[in-house]
Amino acid sequence: MLQEDRHQRIRALLATVGRATTDRIATDLGVSRETVRRDVLALEARGELRRVHGGVAAIAPEAEPPITVRARVRLAEKTRIAQAAARMVSPGQTLFLDVGSTVSILARELATLSGLTIVTNSFEVATIIGGAPSERSNRVIVLGGELGSTLPATFGSTTVAEIQRFQADVALLSPVGVDHRYGATSFDIEEANVARAMAAAARRVLILADHSKIGQTSRVAYCAPERIDSLITDARAAEEPALGALRGVVGDVVIA
Repeated sequence: MLQEDRHQRIRALLATVGRATTDRIATDLGVSRETVRRDVLALEARGELRRVHGGVAAIAPEAEPPITVRARVRLAEKTRIAQAAARMVSPGQTLFLDVGSTVSILARELATLSGLTIVTNSFEVATIIGGAPSERSNRVIVLGGELGSTLPATFGSTTVAEIQRFQADVALLSPVGVDHRYGATSFDIEEANVARAMAAAARRVLILADHSKIGQTSRVAYCAPERIDSLITDARAAEEPALGALRGVVGDVVIA
């Protein structure tokens, strides 16, 4: 087993159980304790876990990075993903868009199209599409609800209730992580509640996730892998061992 494959298996184990003994990791991976020790030291040096007596424990992130930071990371990959997603929608369709850096880039692509109805909780998405030239005839519906404390978007029970009034053709959502067991996951429970409601009320679900999110999980699952009609990612995802497992459970994988 390659080193990166072992590292991914250790990450997946800790994402599931939170803590594991050295013996368990060695047994699960079919390797020696010395190999596990080297892998643990490497992962600890990268801040991905911490050593505890007899084994290792996951490091729970204190918070997801601010969206202003996320918007500057992997911009080229996110742009290609957004362009691919925009090619998968058609005039006359109603779309759900949640809040996120990749979705904001998608909004700029959708703003060049016409004949769409966009239902979103994101003020940035609404402003981008709503501010398109007047010859673009897209309709934008902003969901009501409680203003987020860290994001320019609405959340809460009112937002979820409004989503349930619609039957959208496509939900285009950007998770914190996506893997073959839990599907799409989010760090924040309120963001996950909105995304879950959008996925449930749409005929098709498109998940937009760059390579760094493939095989990763976060705190709250909101869309089971078998409910994902298309996973849109970038070419570097082909280097991720977890992509193969995802291909087996999602409807389709689109490489942008």
